[in-house]
Amino acid sequence: MDTNERVIRALYQAAEVQDVNAFVSLFADSGYFYDVSAGRKYHGNEIGRTVEIYATAFPDMHRELYDFYVSGDVVVVELSLNGTHKGPLALPVGTIPPTGKEIHVPCCDVFHLKDGKVQSFHCYTAATILLGQLGILTKLDV
Repeated sequence: MDTNERVIRALYQAAEVQDVNAFVSLFADSGYFYDVSAGRKYHGNEIGRTVEIYATAFPDMHRELYDFYVSGDVVVVELSLNGTHKGPLALPVGTIPPTGKEIHVPCCDVFHLKDGKVQSFHCYTAATILLGQLGILTKLDV
């Protein structure tokens, strides 16, 4: 297994067990996490907020890792975010109260690494599917 793939697998494992410090430690000092669907970038210790946000909203969160594509210092992962919405989901536009609904949301993550540390993590979550599974899209007044 490629070294960069090992680093990314360790990152997912840290998120899986909600070990915020381990998660953040895998990023370079100048590294960042970009939640593309939420339009928010996290830097420094704030990077750990992403693990906390999803752990609060989905205490049973499981990331099903499907495929890894490694090309030098770039790693792309196709996965699914799975869990039950039991807590508030804090988003930049507001907070979604718990719905009790399960999610199985497709996601694609793109990582750039340097010297074994994550420089950037761009997370492309299928937000419309997430919101649909939570029943939020049915409440839109269009």
